Amino acid sequence: MAHPARELDPACSARDLYGVELRRQRQHAGLSLDRLSDVVIYSKTHLHGVETGERLPLPPISEKLDLAFGTGELFQGLWGAIKREHTPRRFDHCLELEARAARIQAFNASLVPGLLQTPAYMCALFAEGKAGISPEEVDSLAAARLGRQEILRRDCPPDFWWIINEAALRQAVGGPAVMHEQLAVLLPLMETRHTTVQVVPFKAGACSLMVGTLILLTLPDNSTTVYQEGPRNGEIFDDRETVMQRVRDYDRMKVCALSPTESAALIKATMETYEPCESPWT
Repeated sequence: MAHPARELDPACSARDLYGVELRRQRQHAGLSLDRLSDVVIYSKTHLHGVETGERLPLPPISEKLDLAFGTGELFQGLWGAIKREHTPRRFDHCLELEARAARIQAFNASLVPGLLQTPAYMCALFAEGKAGISPEEVDSLAAARLGRQEILRRDCPPDFWWIINEAALRQAVGGPAVMHEQLAVLLPLMETRHTTVQVVPFKAGACSLMVGTLILLTLPDNSTTVYQEGPRNGEIFDDRETVMQRVRDYDRMKVCALSPTESAALIKATMETYEPCESPWT
């Protein structure tokens, strides 16, 4: 027996507000879920789940709904609010700046950066890193992080520069298959018009930024804000002295890191360790 849909509370949740607004716009347009499904090319089941607050509106459904209803960026804006609901509040300001940045530079000591993570890698991180988390919560967190990756697909994306510690390549998050897929995703981004990826090898020894995460967000007006995160806290800095120091630290990391070509070779070599061995008896 199907459970009745829960009552939505748009005053307390952006996710509920999204569902209420979707139903309102759909009914105002005189569309059934079946007809709307044909218009936006999403299943009736998914649309019903979004409308009842049981599913997240995975990209690019928000853009399609705004186009279908002529609502400008209403649903895209609500999706932004939903993403922030599923992110620690200390990171909220960083997300706002990330969406507006002209250049994003980041260093990660032990994980593949969030903007580069595959869904399987994300889900493994959330499931293994949060005791007692439900599968629904894992899906919600992963969907919110996937939403951030829309920035990579813009017509004019920011300039990205990622530096990753070799430890992130060796830490087998989710197991060999997940890691093999994750590392494969990095290779096309090593050195393109908008992206640069470098790896700091173990042989580089001690470098200035060996713990946690550092993100430098430069806006179109050339102002830069720093987000730095440790195991249990994250901080935002925009004062000139701290920003200049962190930029210098990041530049030093570039010197410690392998070139994009050398980094790609290390990633390929690491991928081989995640490939299943064929039994000589098969």
